[in-house]
Parts: sequence; C-alpha cells; structure tokens
Amino acid sequence: MCGIAGVVDLTGRRDIAPARLRAMTDAIARRGPDGEGHWHAPGVALGHRRLAIIDPEGGEQPFVSADGRIALVFNGMIYNFRALRAELEAQGAAFVSDCDTEVLLHGWRVWGEGMVERLDGFFATAIWDADRESLFLMRDRWGKKPLFHARRPSGELLFGSDLDAVLAGMDTVPPVRRDALADYLALGYVPEPKSLLDGIEKLPPAHVLRLDRGAPVPTPRRYWSIRVHPEGRMDEGEAVEQLTPLLRSAVAKRLVADVPLGAFLSGGVDSAAMLAIASDLRGSGLDACTMGFNDPALDETDLAARVAERHGARHHVERVTADAMADTGTLDAAYGEPFADASALPTLHLCRMASRHVKVALSGDGGDEIFAGYRRYPYHLAEERLKARLPGWAGRGLFGPLSRAYPALPNAPRALRAKSTLEALATDAMGGLFRATALMREGERDGLLGADARIDAYSTADLLRAHAARAETDDPLARAQYVDLMTWLPGRMLVKVDRASMAAGIEVRNPLLDIDLARWAARLPTNLKLDGLTGKRVLKAALRAHVPGDILDARKRGFVAPIGGWMTGRFAARMQALTRDSAVLEAGLIDRTALDGLWQAQRTGRADTSRALWAVLMLDGFLARTHGTVKLDRAA
Repeated sequence: MCGIAGVVDLTGRRDIAPARLRAMTDAIARRGPDGEGHWHAPGVALGHRRLAIIDPEGGEQPFVSADGRIALVFNGMIYNFRALRAELEAQGAAFVSDCDTEVLLHGWRVWGEGMVERLDGFFATAIWDADRESLFLMRDRWGKKPLFHARRPSGELLFGSDLDAVLAGMDTVPPVRRDALADYLALGYVPEPKSLLDGIEKLPPAHVLRLDRGAPVPTPRRYWSIRVHPEGRMDEGEAVEQLTPLLRSAVAKRLVADVPLGAFLSGGVDSAAMLAIASDLRGSGLDACTMGFNDPALDETDLAARVAERHGARHHVERVTADAMADTGTLDAAYGEPFADASALPTLHLCRMASRHVKVALSGDGGDEIFAGYRRYPYHLAEERLKARLPGWAGRGLFGPLSRAYPALPNAPRALRAKSTLEALATDAMGGLFRATALMREGERDGLLGADARIDAYSTADLLRAHAARAETDDPLARAQYVDLMTWLPGRMLVKVDRASMAAGIEVRNPLLDIDLARWAARLPTNLKLDGLTGKRVLKAALRAHVPGDILDARKRGFVAPIGGWMTGRFAARMQALTRDSAVLEAGLIDRTALDGLWQAQRTGRADTSRALWAVLMLDGFLARTHGTVKLDRAA
C-alpha cells in the first residue's frame, strides 16, 4: 500500500529533473507516510511513497535489480508471494528481502508479461526493463489500486497513483474532457479509462500496458475477465458446504501483516462476517473499529457492539456529529479527481479513527456485487422478467407514456412511487440499471451542463451497454452484476475506500473480492443469490452460526451522510456562493440558471436535488484546488 509515480522518455534518453519527480511524489505523500524513494536512469525516473506493511525494514522502493537493469515501483499486496517466491527460488532466483515487491522483480525476469496472471492480490505496478527498453504497467483484476497515465507531445509517458501526481509532472493543466464531465455528473465518478482531464487516462482494471521506447503506443491489453452466469443446480446445504472453506481461505490470506491488523465493523452482514471469520482463525482480541452517529437513523453501534462482544474483539467506537462530518476541508485533496459519493465523508472519518488502532483493516466491500446484495437487483430482475413476457412495442408504446404521466411522488409511500419502475420498463435493461445507479438522469444532466460543455446525443448509459455486450450471459441478474463489477465497483466503491484509507495511512483488504471466491459465486444459481426481495441468500446461510440473526435479516442500510440537511443548513452560504461566483461557472462547465434552479428547489423543499448539488460542489472544489487553471476542452 503506497503511492507510485514516474516519467519515462519513450523517444530518447533525456534526463528527468529530480525536482520534477520529487514534486510528483510529494503530491501523493498522503499515500505513503512511512518513507519515500527516487531512482533515475537515462530517460527514466521512478518515485515511491511507502506505507510499510510487509517487511517494514527491507521493502524500500524503487526496487532495483543487483545489475541495475530492472527497476520497479509497486503499490499493493501480493497474497501468494511466498508460494511464488518458492517457485522462483527453485529456478535460481536469489532474494535479498522478505517483501512481496521483490517477487515482482524476479517474476518479471522469469515469466515476463505472463507474471501478472500468476498474482493473487491487488496492485498497481510499473516495471522498467533497460534490456528491452520498455515500461510495463499493470493493474489488479478489480482495480482496487489506481494507476493514471498520460502520453505527452514531448514523447514522455507520465504515470502515478493519483491525478495529482501526473499533474505535478506537467507544465500546464489539461482542459476538462467533455464526455468525462458528462459521465461524472451522471454517475458521481469518472469511469475507466477516462479521467476528468483530457489526455490523462486510467489503466483499466485487469489490464496491462507495455510501452517500448521508439515504438507506437499500443492499446492496453486485458489479461483477465470474470464470467457471471448461473451454472448447474445446487441446493442451499451443498452451496454452504462449498462456500465455507472459500470464505475462510479468503480471510486467512488477508491476515498476513507485520503491523497491527483489525477490521471495520458496522451493523451489516459483510463486516460482521469478516470479524467473525478472522476471530475464528486468529482468536479473540482483534481490534474492531466502528463509527457512530448521533442520528439514530444512521447509527449502528449497538448492533456492532454485540458482534464485537460475541467474538471477543477490542471494540473501538467513536461518534461523529453531522457538523463534524460536514467538514470537507481535506476531502478534495484526498480524492484528487472529483468524486460525488457523499458517503466518502464518513468513510474518511472511519479510516482516520481506525488508523489510531490498526494499520491494516479488513472490510466487507464487494459482498453486494458478488452475492447480489443491492436492493436494486431483485427489482431489476423482476422488471426484466416482465419485459420478456410482453410484446416489444410495450416498452416505449405503453410504459413510456405512463412514466411521463405518472408523478414523481418522492415523499409518498414506496408502493405509490412507481415512476422509476415505469421508466425502467420503458427502456432497455442497461437503461434501467443506469436509472437505478445514476445521480441524475441524462436529460437533467444535459440541462445542467454549460452550453459549450454539452455533447449532442451523448449517453452515459451506453457505457453500461458496452460492458453488458461483453458479459457472456443472457441472465438479467448476472448481466447486471457483471456491469456493476466493471463500473460501479472500481469506479465508485473501491475508489471511495482506497482514497480515504490512503489519506489516513492504513491499508484496507477485501476478502469478499477474493478471486477464487468470486469465481465460485459467479456461477451461483439465481435462487441462491436472491430470496424474494433480499439478496446474499447463500452467504447469510453460511454465516448463521457466526452472526446474529437480526443482523442477517435486517433491512440493508447504507453508510451515508445527511447532505440534504447540510445544503440548507451548514452549507447554505456556500451553496449560495456556488450559484453566483464559482469556478464551475467561470470555466463554463455548468449553466448558471440550471444550477440556481437546483439550489432553489432544494432550499424551498420542492425537490431533493442534494446529490446533484453535491456533485457540482465537489467539481468546484477540484477546480479551485487546481488554482483555476483548468479550462473546458471545447474540441472534445
């Protein structure tokens, strides 16, 4: 767990100024508080910020071979590094440290690009090979660790763990990319491979990129994909019997650390499961960290305390008031790129609190995607099954007019809030999934964009459709899960935790994203995922002996921030200023009249527009942090 950065001259061997590389690593100092390192060769500069987890005394980076021909920087953790080390030693490799980083160096020499397929873990890595005169970039299967890169007109390739690192190596800030801006306002994040700035991209999850000096820049290559599709028949008892050892193995491999290790603990199923299994494997006495809220609707400390007591954990609880949580002072800097999921705030507070007790924390992230835990899944499945029984004309011909005629009724009982269901029935599957996950609909988004920022007939939902076309399944639930694994998980959920944990100086591990576990779950029949309108059926069945029943059967609650109240309370003056004199308006990214309309609707209570306003507020913070130098790319 660290931060990496570098510059490689792909057309020659021009020297990279040490001050330039240092500026890039300084920009991501929050990702590595335990040390830093820099390495230079003709036309190459690699930098590193370290958070020491494995072999704290011997894992300094950049890691360079004894002959100086191979150098690498690495961010992440390789769980099977000891098995790989033994295999490499059998082939003559001589190790000088006990860290997982050195396995990558020897692995590159023996296996080359094929090494990435042998790795079990999470990582973003850059390897410079002087003999081949090539730079090799690789990113883990789920995209847990970030990797930005940019090819400059000068022939240089810049890379870094954060947008800030890449920007620190540039003379000017690139303009805003219009389609990325549209995606951000619709989704609340910028999906891979785009970044918000033109010419800077993210290496997508499960991709590698090899750049040879003097050769054209190739397209990144995907090295792994998961197929989510029901296969075979299995009853619940058989499934639990197979799942239990997979869960234990997934947790066990993530308990390896040379620093204090604990777990995040909420009142939910996934975090309770992680603590229960870890305690069973390690014994009592693990640290469990819970964030409490003064608002009873958000607080789950009582449920968490019961789980902690049951497993003999040292339970650390800290309460945060809504006002304290509303302090966004460090949020912009922690996330680098604009990020509009307001639950980033409590996540950042939780990581800071946990850092006072542990340096590695287990988390339950990934369980909703892998085991179909989101509330939207059963509704999506029901909608797709209904559409399959109706003639093709019924969508637009029947449900389209009904959805337009039916009022929104956001404050009515759930049974009367049918507008979103009618809208989903009026479109295709991915249009429905987009509506279930978007911050704002595309028409609303387009109205909010400034005149020069709009793109005619551009659809963010088409990104979901493109992934769905590669899903290798005709099962509607499996297809929705696959699309979420390709978009929602890496773009939103993993970004949220990675940036918050790095800003707090801790490493977060996700057993429910274990590759062996995920491959098994990807083949589950639908009836073992969903039980009526609730998900995670087989996971809950496997946990009955370890987790209290009222937690397993409770209605799912999110880890949220009360931004609606903030807009008209604590943030009222700031919101007023946003609509009058702000960086987003000056840059021409947002339409002043539309923004003021959103604000007036929120202020008067006519509609809850808080999520859209929050997205604009985070965008404005990004522009302000870059000193107003970001402009709009009107040619994009």
